[in-house]
Amino acid sequence: MASTTVTPARRAAHAVVRRTLVDGAFADRALHGEARGLDTRDRALAKQLAFGAVQRRLTLDHVIAEHVDRSLEPDVRAALQLGLFQLLFLDGVAPHAAIGEAVELAKPSPGHRLVNAVLRRVQREGAELPSDETPAGAAIRHSHPLWLVELWWDWLGPEQTRALLAADNEPAELALRVNSLVEHDLDDIAGTRHGDAIVVDGPFDALAHPGYAAGAFMPQSRASQLVAPIVDPRPGERVLDLCAAPGGKTTHLAALMEGTGEVVAVERSPQRAKALKATCERMRAANVTVVTADAKDFDGEHDFDRVLLDPPCSGLGTLSSHPDLRWRVSPAGIDRLAGEQDELLAVARRALRPGGTLVYSICTLSPREERLVTADVWRTLPPVDQTDGFYIARDGG
Repeated sequence: MASTTVTPARRAAHAVVRRTLVDGAFADRALHGEARGLDTRDRALAKQLAFGAVQRRLTLDHVIAEHVDRSLEPDVRAALQLGLFQLLFLDGVAPHAAIGEAVELAKPSPGHRLVNAVLRRVQREGAELPSDETPAGAAIRHSHPLWLVELWWDWLGPEQTRALLAADNEPAELALRVNSLVEHDLDDIAGTRHGDAIVVDGPFDALAHPGYAAGAFMPQSRASQLVAPIVDPRPGERVLDLCAAPGGKTTHLAALMEGTGEVVAVERSPQRAKALKATCERMRAANVTVVTADAKDFDGEHDFDRVLLDPPCSGLGTLSSHPDLRWRVSPAGIDRLAGEQDELLAVARRALRPGGTLVYSICTLSPREERLVTADVWRTLPPVDQTDGFYIARDGG
């Protein structure tokens, strides 16, 4: 068989998938390095391929196990996963390109012959996947850990769970929040406007757009953009944002306050606090004071009109944009997070003045982490709202 040239996008995607298998690398961080230097179109394809293969890992490995009865080298498995992902889940990809380049990526290992044989057989015969009528079948068909499927199955019911599992495997929307503190023309951004949000159409390099450096917008999901208006800060007030980095909600609070009053943003990591300060400067949020401290040790005593607590959470509402997260979260980890969330809630309540407003938000779909149960609750679901899954609760106000 004649040698096939591997495109830069597929080569970068293969390197990302291999690093997730061998080093346990985060796919988004690995992509940042491996796709450096690619043009916008190639970078978008590399992301689609790498993220899709990582998301669909359980499904792809199920298919591999149907055809392969021995262990595979990481290079070979990564190439086979990429090839299968394209054949089974991507429209508009020429099968000969998907197969030929996967074979080349598996070289020089002799396993490249196995890659060729498996992919050509799947091209001819397809792949039979289990029905999603049961949690076990749904876990394999939609590539989610069984414990998570069972959690959602019991909580949301089978129909909503199946819709949520399918939505998690779709590309995440790219939404931008338009910054009201900066005047800048954004008419050249192709997308749909939803209030202060722009949902971008097609590939878009946000960091390269001049509006980014000017502070005219912040990449931020529409679900995340709901949080600051629910806090409802008023000009001149004192607002506390615990666990503030990376700063999307912090700078949104500042904008809603028209740059007046004060937003105290607490972040325990010095590096993240430094980045948060830079973000506030870029977004012209001059009324933000960044405090480098552990939020659990913050000593504000009834000082604030409003407090936003956006604590560390499992992130199960963001699986479409964080492809390997589903393989990292565990029930034990969620229990640990719930304990930390309770500690932080105690700090948030202590910092609130009598009659003030407390808002608790988490970008997850996990009943164990819904720590503030009040009459005012908002929840977004990806298949319903076409954005991240969030839980937002407000006490007071």
